[in-house]
Amino acid sequence: MIFLAEFNPILPDVGIVFWTFLVFLLVWTVLGRYAFRPIQSALKKREESIQDALDQADQAKADMADLQSKNEQLLKQAQEERTKILREAKDLKDNMIKEAKGQAKLEAQKIVSDAKQEIENMKKSALSEVKNELGSMAVEIAEKVVRQKLAGDKAQEDLVSNLVKEIKFN
Repeated sequence: MIFLAEFNPILPDVGIVFWTFLVFLLVWTVLGRYAFRPIQSALKKREESIQDALDQADQAKADMADLQSKNEQLLKQAQEERTKILREAKDLKDNMIKEAKGQAKLEAQKIVSDAKQEIENMKKSALSEVKNELGSMAVEIAEKVVRQKLAGDKAQEDLVSNLVKEIKFN
């Protein structure tokens, strides 16, 4: 205990200061060589990797913004194409309807014309048939009238001679 009684931390002995300084330098050199340099290089590597990650994140952010603008542009183009296709389809539909109406009108006119022609033909045929029928009826009536009037042979001979004379004059 005597040794500790003379120790004063405020006024250290020159030997203690020298040995403390020497141990400090030795520890500082060993730590500097084997601890501080690897720690410093690890910190530098970490700083570089963080900076690389930040640069990559900025690049990814820029790429995403570029992709988003491209996607919006493609979406606009797709909407324009859809509108154009719908407009063309509507125009095509309208043209098809107009064409179909035109064809239907032509068909209707043709059917009406054919029906009128058919009616006219049937009318002519019916008139011809009626005339023929009337002609044959007139001939039958005339034959019956002539037979009654020409009951005798003398009357028949006179009629035939008159008809022959009329034929010669015409």
